[in-house]
Amino acid sequence: MIEVLIALIVLSVSLLALAGLMGVVTKNNSYGSHLTEATTFAQGKLEELRISQWGSIAEGSDNVTGCSNINYSRTWEVTNGVGIKTVAITIGWNDRVDHSVRLLSVLSQ
Repeated sequence: MIEVLIALIVLSVSLLALAGLMGVVTKNNSYGSHLTEATTFAQGKLEELRISQWGSIAEGSDNVTGCSNINYSRTWEVTNGVGIKTVAITIGWNDRVDHSVRLLSVLSQ
């Protein structure tokens, strides 16, 4: 009888640890999904700027909404050089904590 009681206690502790682990896994999976979506939005803006007229590439910002109803704020900064432009795109979102991703690229004429 004591062996059964000890086995139940061990099983209970193990299941409790697994329940806590499931919360962490779900949170990290959600973060990975948002990070992928943010990077895709940043890459999309970079591609938009690449096909724009050279003289019309300028700084700006906008907001986009992802498929999980997370709002992303996207800003891009353009630094002019000789025959090149450096573009830095920063996209941020909040899912209980502030996160951001920054992509850098160089465009040539």
